[in-house]
Amino acid sequence: MREDLLHFIWKTKKLPLGRLETSKKEPLIIHGSGLHNQNAGPDFFNAQIEINGQLWAGNVEIHLKASDWYAHNHETDPNYDNVILHVVWEHDVAVFRKDNSEIATLELKNYISPSLLEAYMALMDNPKRKFINCEKDFKSVNQFQIENWLERLYIERLESKSALVFTLLKQSNNDWEQVLFSMLLKNFGTTLNGNAFLSISEVLDFSVVRKLQNSSIALESLFFGMANLLEDQEVTDEYYQNHQKEFNFLRTKFQLNNEQVLKLNFFGLRPNNFPTLRLSQLANLYSTNHHLFSKLIEVKNVDEIYALFDLYANSYWDTHFTFGKESKPRKKKLTKNFIDLIIINTIIPIKFSYAKSLGKTIDDTLFLLMRNLKPEKNSIIEKYDSIGSKTKNAFESQSKLQLYNQYCKENKCLQCSLGMTLLNENG
Repeated sequence: MREDLLHFIWKTKKLPLGRLETSKKEPLIIHGSGLHNQNAGPDFFNAQIEINGQLWAGNVEIHLKASDWYAHNHETDPNYDNVILHVVWEHDVAVFRKDNSEIATLELKNYISPSLLEAYMALMDNPKRKFINCEKDFKSVNQFQIENWLERLYIERLESKSALVFTLLKQSNNDWEQVLFSMLLKNFGTTLNGNAFLSISEVLDFSVVRKLQNSSIALESLFFGMANLLEDQEVTDEYYQNHQKEFNFLRTKFQLNNEQVLKLNFFGLRPNNFPTLRLSQLANLYSTNHHLFSKLIEVKNVDEIYALFDLYANSYWDTHFTFGKESKPRKKKLTKNFIDLIIINTIIPIKFSYAKSLGKTIDDTLFLLMRNLKPEKNSIIEKYDSIGSKTKNAFESQSKLQLYNQYCKENKCLQCSLGMTLLNENG
């Protein structure tokens, strides 16, 4: 037995409403179960309960055992002073307010139908499941409901991603170009080097980038130097030594300090994701696009974004992946798959956060952008596909990642619209 089932029962009134009694055999009528509180404090706000003919308005707290009230120290917390009903699975002790008046208790264990408990156990404790609790029943849920829930999940995911954006915005004194630069650095660094790339933006003011935007070579020197990639005195090729000289000049001119920049990783990366290539490509992006933030805010479709990011690393990298070591000739262009990841993880969260900062509602063009991108390929999305929920685009893949990480993996089935539906239908 888990508290989330009791929350579900109370919220959906899965009770014999005409014959409820308190632990003291007083008749109880639920006029309003209240607003479910997901944060600290009582579980339901502003409920309306009639007990023995007296109407009460206030909060409801739910526990497995009544004694949990004291185990959680609610008796000393003023947030619980307005609790009018204690809903429990097992009533093992009386609970009192500060004024020594007893809080009415509703014990649920004698009111719940066996079929509901069986459905709950089948959902939560299926030993044969390979992926998620509802994998056998997932595709039986109405498609319209699934689509609505995925839309809510995607907004929830955007809200989560916007937290970093607003943190960066505060740190930059509301400089959106600096925020975009930080987010691009993080995501050009991919999973392995994202935090290291982000640490560059933490010690490099974007005003320096602005002043160097007319020269991709100067930007490369700046980025390579700040990333501590120009420290090797044994590399003798001209390209490398020119960057060393340029960065030494820039370090003095702008009083740059890269001591706090995290160490970059090359091991475990595919060569196309090497930091050297990504930083060169980023330098090219900024040298060819002044006022990049404004341009990205204005774009309305995927093709416009592809055009902005249609760029290569410096020609030196046609025959290199690292400094001083030649490789087979090949242009190092940003692929569409990589640009898609930049759209998903940088551009959409930035556009969403910017609109939010202006008090605007989410723009349908954001959903359209995501629906025009291919779905991400990873083990989680493959498993959803395998249980009959074919993922058609990046909007759905992002929503399903949110579903899995925040609900399925955490066994929060009764906070999930689909889990609640299945339990309602089967219980």
